[in-house]
Amino acid sequence: PVFIRKRTPEMIASCKKDDVIAPSMREPATDAERCKKPEWLICIGVCTHLGCIPQPDAGNYGGYFCPCHGSHYDHAGRIRQGPAPKNLELPPYVFVDDNTVNLG
Repeated sequence: PVFIRKRTPEMIASCKKDDVIAPSMREPATDAERCKKPEWLICIGVCTHLGCIPQPDAGNYGGYFCPCHGSHYDHAGRIRQGPAPKNLELPPYVFVDDNTVNLG
């Protein structure tokens, strides 16, 4: 599955605040590197540990939580805690206009 998430201003602010610690993350990435438009997160909805489907709005960082083995992702899909080795994958995509995104 592909997760397409319209993020709230609070979600965006939380991720941008954590950009200062991005270099120490398991797979370093800033919020801007993960989201082409700040209000949208578009990622593959498969945990990078063993391929389970993470639950939205859950976990210690409020983004996604994989209950199978306890991986926690933030609102930018960055792995923050647990066994997953990488951030949630980003598919290739472009915004065609303000209301349309082209995946693939």
